Parts: sequence; structure tokens; C-alpha cells
Amino acid sequence: VQILLKGELQVSDKERHTQLEQMFRDIATIVADKCVNPETKRPYTVILIERAMKDIHYSVKPHKSTKQQALEVIRQLKETMQIERAHMRLRFILPAKEGKKLKEKLKPLIKVIENEDFHEQLEIVCLIDPGCFREIDELIRSETKGKGTLEVLSLKDVEEGDEKLE
Repeated sequence: VQILLKGELQVSDKERHTQLEQMFRDIATIVADKCVNPETKRPYTVILIERAMKDIHYSVKPHKSTKQQALEVIRQLKETMQIERAHMRLRFILPAKEGKKLKEKLKPLIKVIENEDFHEQLEIVCLIDPGCFREIDELIRSETKGKGTLEVLSLKDVEEGDEKLE
């Protein structure tokens, strides 16, 4: 009854420690899942990310979401290692009228244009930084008044397979 009235539950140091360790692991897993080495485009292992987080003395904030903290960790790790968010692969199909003008507005947000086709409409397959997705989506929606389409082809562009040793 006391817990219900006061709303506090005492947590032992051991429980708190276990909880923080689990969050630390979860954050490292999210970072490993979202990031690549920009030179090789290969993902990092969770263990390597955990080690890097320990090296920068990252401390878990128990009241912040693991996803928020993972984005924070990525920013901090960029200072000490080669790491960046894996690019998203998108395809957008834009009506001919707005296509050319809209492409100019989208250009600064696109990392790599992989394929571009222009017949009755403009079709572009490209890689972007995931942080720009919302902005691109809103631009296409407002500029084409809902006539343009945006399709996510892959959430992360990574090289799979074994590392070649020379």
C-alpha cells in the first residue's frame, strides 16, 4: 500500500547496475545496427561499439530513451573513430512538371544519385543520410501536392560478405 501511495520503489544497487548495463548494451546494439565504417561501408560489431563507448567514458542516462542516447553516442564516436549512419536507399517518382525544379531543391539532401530516369516523369534512385528523410518526404509532398511518390528501398546501405584480406 505504501508504494501505491508514495509511488516509489526502492531498487537495490545491483538491480540498478544490471539495468544500466542492459541499457548500455541496448545503446551499443542500436549504434551497431544503424552505422557503418564510411570507408568500407561495413557494419561494426556490437562488441567493438561497446569498447568504443567505454573508451569515450560514455555513461548511460537512465531517464532518456536508448534511441536518443544512441544518436548522441554516434555524434560522440565520430570524434574518435570512422563512423557514420548507414545511408538509406530511396526511390522517388516526380511528375514531369515539378520534377526538374524539385530535383534542385532535393540535391543538397542527397548523398549519391544511383540512377535517374526521365520519361513521362522523373524517377531517381539515391542514397541519403537518414536524418534528411523527413525533410525530403515533406518537400516531395508539398511541392507535388501529393502526386509524387517516395519509396524506401532499403533502410541501410551496407556491404555484406567477408572482408577480403590481402
